[in-house]
Amino acid sequence: MNKLIEILHIKYPIIQGAMGNISNAPLTAAVSEAGGLGTIGAGTMPPEEVEKIILETKDKTKAPFAINVALTVTPYVKEVLQLVIKHKVPVVSLSAGNPVPIIPKLKHYGIKIICVVASPRQAQKAEEAGADIIVAEGYEAAGINSSLEITTLTLIPQIVDAVKIPVVAAGGIGDGRGLAAVLSLGASGAQIGTRLIATQEAPFHQAYKDKLVEANDTATVIVGRSVGRVRRVLKAPYSETLLQKEQTGISLDDFNNLTTEDQHILGAIKGDLDNGFINGGQVSALIKNIPTVQQLFEQIISDASKQLNRATKLL
Repeated sequence: MNKLIEILHIKYPIIQGAMGNISNAPLTAAVSEAGGLGTIGAGTMPPEEVEKIILETKDKTKAPFAINVALTVTPYVKEVLQLVIKHKVPVVSLSAGNPVPIIPKLKHYGIKIICVVASPRQAQKAEEAGADIIVAEGYEAAGINSSLEITTLTLIPQIVDAVKIPVVAAGGIGDGRGLAAVLSLGASGAQIGTRLIATQEAPFHQAYKDKLVEANDTATVIVGRSVGRVRRVLKAPYSETLLQKEQTGISLDDFNNLTTEDQHILGAIKGDLDNGFINGGQVSALIKNIPTVQQLFEQIISDASKQLNRATKLL
């Protein structure tokens, strides 16, 4: 039995990556209905907006889902966690900050805790504090990444060796081959973000989905490295503008002002790629169609099984 599936009460070992302020109920519910763990990313959304998405998600699915809280990003940590308790959300994902003081409070209510980490030491500290699951994210992933820039291939075995609780791999996974690979590295499942953007249920602008389907091996770029804010985005006019500003010199404050959730919404929801950015992981190059979430998951599981059988025969 897969311990990850057992802890989360899901069918498939697949977790939806948090999508910050572009999170929504339709995609979250679709992921949970399809057998994975849907995730609402609280981002910097005000509590009333987060609550609205929680209620809509609960209306669309009776299956478990999670709330991601980026601890050093949102100014509403306390309020969002109160909503989690109020609405009995069964799983909380904690990222971008120190989860240790928060874990015992949530465990008191029987909430399962996922901690997103970028190093073995971070994973060990989370486990010691009572985390149930570790998500280890390599820097192939979309959006804000660790400045450590460790790849998924090398990060996962290190973290699997460092902790006893289930480890979920994130970054660069979008098909059955990727799932098979991380299972072979010792992970219990995969967290998928970019691939879920290009699904029928995802209510994002068609320009965003088209960019993913058209993406090649060099379609993504890192911005913010010069100011210590590593973020992987899809190449588009606005990301080119950001890179040009970095080349001529930009302050951290200016970079932060140019990469707020307002610009994220402009790109992802409005399709305005001249004035907004769209996150995208390196897995973008593997996206060739826009299936339903159910179709995607069934294909991933089928292909992963075939790939693992093939690998066994090669030995």
